Amino acid sequence: MSDRPDFDKMSCPLPLMDLDSIQLAHGAGGLLSADLIDRMIMPRFASPELEKLEDQAVLDLPPGRVAFSTDTFVVSPLFFPGGDIGDLAINGTVNDVAMSGAEVAALSVGFVLEEGLPMADFHRILCSMEAAAKKAGVRIVTGDTKVVGKGSCDGIFINTSGVGVIPEGLNLSAASLQPGDAVILSGTLADHGMAVMTVREGLSFQSTVESDSAALNGLVRSILDAGPGTRTLRDPTRGGAATSLNEFAKASGVGIKLDESAIKVRPDVAGACEILGIDPMYVANEGKLIAVVPADQAEAVVAAMRDNEHGQDAAIIGTVVAAHPGLVAMKTGFGAERIVDMPVGEQLPRIC
Repeated sequence: MSDRPDFDKMSCPLPLMDLDSIQLAHGAGGLLSADLIDRMIMPRFASPELEKLEDQAVLDLPPGRVAFSTDTFVVSPLFFPGGDIGDLAINGTVNDVAMSGAEVAALSVGFVLEEGLPMADFHRILCSMEAAAKKAGVRIVTGDTKVVGKGSCDGIFINTSGVGVIPEGLNLSAASLQPGDAVILSGTLADHGMAVMTVREGLSFQSTVESDSAALNGLVRSILDAGPGTRTLRDPTRGGAATSLNEFAKASGVGIKLDESAIKVRPDVAGACEILGIDPMYVANEGKLIAVVPADQAEAVVAAMRDNEHGQDAAIIGTVVAAHPGLVAMKTGFGAERIVDMPVGEQLPRIC
């Protein structure tokens, strides 16, 4: 009698695929990893490059200088009025690349998932990312997924990187501002930061404060078409508009003078800022930009911006001046003038 096992009567149990939360094995490179990629990620991010499942994406880009940016998103809570960590991760990197004037070509996505993250939440985030990428007209071409134990991460962290090609002859720079230039803001301030903070702090208002999370690459194209002499563009995220404007002033060795009455803040957002004791100038935005353009192109740029869904409240909010180089000053509603400094420390942690 043979001691050889009867393999025909044996079975090897397969991992349970229909799990309701992320397991450590989803990051181990085995069957559960493959199932997570095949059934959840690939249907949302399908692109010719990604479908090859290589360790890299090979891109055919037009000739020219390449703009490259990367960002990591750790916002808390993961879901907030007007968006979530998923669309924020797509829009944030699209905007960072677009501020160079580049046509955004492709993105990479890296996930760090915490063991126990509900599959329903991960699916919701993936769907949000898919929708944001489609609206921005960009494709996701490569990625990575890691899983860490409970307590090592707060649900999910996302890294996105993006590449784009800058049109020939375009050289946007924060160091190129000149006295007389106009400073233009695309819309209301502080929407994103206050949307996150109101949920985090349990505040409620008559109307819901919503994030402005949006991809601005289409708005950038409108600006550059109307204002070929555009000096620089910046999306004022962490640190808000105050940080971006101070960076401009220091890089160019000029002063900037703002008109407080021209800067728009939604009433509910202003109320939230007042309750929390925060100046809207220092609050993160995720769907706004600041453009600095020659004065003789400013009105054309504002008109073009207002024709775009993300620039309907665009306005000239200030002027570049030779006085007080490196500083940003604001004329207040009372006719006085105050200095708008760089923020000290982190007013709103984990806002993006």
